[in-house]
Amino acid sequence: MVSKLTRTDVFSGESSRLVARIMVTVGFSLLVAAQAVQAQDYPTRPVRLIAPFSAGGGADSVARLIAERLSESLGKQVIVDNRPGASNIIGTDIAAKAQPDGYTILLVINNHVTNASLFPKLPYDTERDFTPITLIGLNPFILVVHPSLPARSVQDLITLARAKPGALNFASAGNGTAAHLAAELFNVKAKVKMTHIPYKGISQAVIDVVSGVVQVIFPSPASAISQVKAGRLRLLAVTTRERLRSMPDVPTIGESGVPGYEFSNWWGLLAPRGTPRSVVLRLNREVKHALQQQGVQARLSALSGEPVGSSPEYFRDYLKAETAKYAQLIKDIGLKPH
Repeated sequence: MVSKLTRTDVFSGESSRLVARIMVTVGFSLLVAAQAVQAQDYPTRPVRLIAPFSAGGGADSVARLIAERLSESLGKQVIVDNRPGASNIIGTDIAAKAQPDGYTILLVINNHVTNASLFPKLPYDTERDFTPITLIGLNPFILVVHPSLPARSVQDLITLARAKPGALNFASAGNGTAAHLAAELFNVKAKVKMTHIPYKGISQAVIDVVSGVVQVIFPSPASAISQVKAGRLRLLAVTTRERLRSMPDVPTIGESGVPGYEFSNWWGLLAPRGTPRSVVLRLNREVKHALQQQGVQARLSALSGEPVGSSPEYFRDYLKAETAKYAQLIKDIGLKPH
């Protein structure tokens, strides 16, 4: 026998659902309120900025610069915690598994996205396990050649490379490094074939291009601009989408006949997934304010960097685009973990 629902049963069910909706709404409101209070009080103790690379390099200098300025604006010390190793994977994994409370943040560079293609079994998900805070700045590269090479423009270099595929050599700081990928992207976009000569560091690579052992290199301006000024290297172009403010007369590779070419090292700030939105926005605001200061801009310029200071949403989209770009490039050149 099937029982009939009474008005009391119906109203009881509707009441239960109404109460459940009210509880969800109240719970959400309390969560939002709690996050607002947290952002207002944040931080109440020191913040750890994980730098997944060794102390002393360019990226570490950026981490310390950001930590210094955040310490001033937040009123609590921001401590740089260097955790190098395994192509930055060790420190990045520590950050991914940290409490998402705003007291652990992570400075990343290009290999944060290249690792996603080079290492199929990372202990974290490059996109899912992090919350973007801001794109701090770009570290552009330049295209230079030995003066004996009869190339005074990008088009000259392309003509030479196409005439004898594989005959021209380019130097880098090693397999998978930025200088390597910048040159390989040029190979792909310009439809040429130059041969890779890897070194154990950019300094020795530049020295061998200066001496004429290798003909081409894509270094940062800081690594080679003094040799350009001395006439020991010839500067052909910059690797960015737009001309550099510091070199307004130097064309980009893209405008020199290689459409779609764009390459820069970059620095960005992430937090563990689940970090309160209010805290992310507070950190974003403080970093962007710091990047507007002349002293900060001067120190980035000394590292051949140009400040950006993006929104979290822009940096999220930027990371997705960079991940896709490098995934395709790594596939095209058959690059394996080094």
